[in-house]
Amino acid sequence: MDLPAFVERLRSGAPPKFPADADSLQFAQKLDSQDSLRHLRDEFILPTKGSLKKRALDGTIPGELNNGTNGVNGTASEAEQGIYFVGNSLGAQPKAVREYVLAQLETWASVGVNGHFLDMGKSPLVQWQDIAEDCARRSADLVGASPDEIVYMSTLTVNLHMMMASFYKPDAKRHKVILEWKPFPSDHYAIESQIVWHGHDPAKSMIKIEPDNDFIISTEKVLATIDEHADSTALILLPGIQYYSGQFFDIPRITAYAKERGIVVGWDLAHAAGNVELKLHDWDVDFACWCTYKYINAGPGSTAGAFVHEKYGKVDFSNDAENPTYRPRLAGWYGGDKRVRFNMANTFVPTAGAAGYQVSNPSALDLASVAAALSIFNKTSMHELRSKALVLTAYAEHLLDKINAESNAAQPFFKIITPRDPARRGTQLSVLLREGLLDSIAQALEANGVMCDKRKPDVLRVAPVPLYSRFEDVWKFMQILRGALGL
Repeated sequence: MDLPAFVERLRSGAPPKFPADADSLQFAQKLDSQDSLRHLRDEFILPTKGSLKKRALDGTIPGELNNGTNGVNGTASEAEQGIYFVGNSLGAQPKAVREYVLAQLETWASVGVNGHFLDMGKSPLVQWQDIAEDCARRSADLVGASPDEIVYMSTLTVNLHMMMASFYKPDAKRHKVILEWKPFPSDHYAIESQIVWHGHDPAKSMIKIEPDNDFIISTEKVLATIDEHADSTALILLPGIQYYSGQFFDIPRITAYAKERGIVVGWDLAHAAGNVELKLHDWDVDFACWCTYKYINAGPGSTAGAFVHEKYGKVDFSNDAENPTYRPRLAGWYGGDKRVRFNMANTFVPTAGAAGYQVSNPSALDLASVAAALSIFNKTSMHELRSKALVLTAYAEHLLDKINAESNAAQPFFKIITPRDPARRGTQLSVLLREGLLDSIAQALEANGVMCDKRKPDVLRVAPVPLYSRFEDVWKFMQILRGALGL
């Protein structure tokens, strides 16, 4: 079976059925040779075994020739690319980032403040005041929305607060927020503080959905929770993909079910944007937020994105040409319509669409990184990336299962806690290790040039990202893991 056939089976919901020689290097290399996206790996700078040992800057970049050497001491082993399976925490650096950032710096140095209004020739960037809008255009396929429904501003938790300021309107009857039992801590803090800010008690207003078994929360459990609290719930805010287990929630079904009961629906897509196919507009999501430093690869702390459905971005001038009506939100200068922004008037006229939810002048330097990262997504599609990811993750799952099956241990070395259904997970397998194994395995992986996220007490999060990961990387990872387990 070839790679396209694996994709077809997985997209149809059928198991992949890997052949007997699937655990061989030759099989992994065969799949790589059939990968139509394999050239995208060359768009990234991946840490090398040598560069991972670097503890002081020396002016060198991994993979580049420097005075005849490549990496620490220039040895072939040190120059070998590491295995970067931690893109669910921080994506690898796109080569385009350097070009885009240098273009921004040259513009700033050359024309100063006029960079806000000039489209410089030979630059990959538009004028500064339009960079966020340009990033929105580049993101339409990424999240399944029109550019007018997308805005790049601030960072993820700030944007969650901005969205809840507009969409969380508790009263004496409807004040609850439905969330999951173990959200990323910043989401918990944001929700809890919003509830307190509005004068409610988190103990009564935070409804946490517990998993059915192990770490998985079934869609049926979510729907049952909505039913139980429908009359008193103001907002449901869940992750598109749960960071710890890797579970991909049924966004369209949950969204429709909650909205039928009068509940506002928001999604944290930190681990979903750039990872799985999304159709936020068609799914009638009210709002969503995501960071850009994981699967989107724009760099640590880079400017985040937000989605606001078009129905909430309308600006109506029909009743008063000078004082339009629009959805209330926390307002700021850069949310104002560009046509009158520099009139410096005190009457706020918002930009139509999600851009009207901006507050401050966004960092052109940060947005240069975002634009660079998005330029790589614009060379492919989320459908193509998801197709590869389905097989890449299924292959990793197959080899992990084989390790457990061949160990002959009374107690398995580990358990995969990510859903087995490929449609219910992204590009991540969370591996729950037998107690006490995490530190030694993490050390062995690091010693062999593998970057992989560990979450204490006992979970390894393995994320082979399709933009830059190979099937050969998956195979090599498993050999290193075998060695760490003494097999």
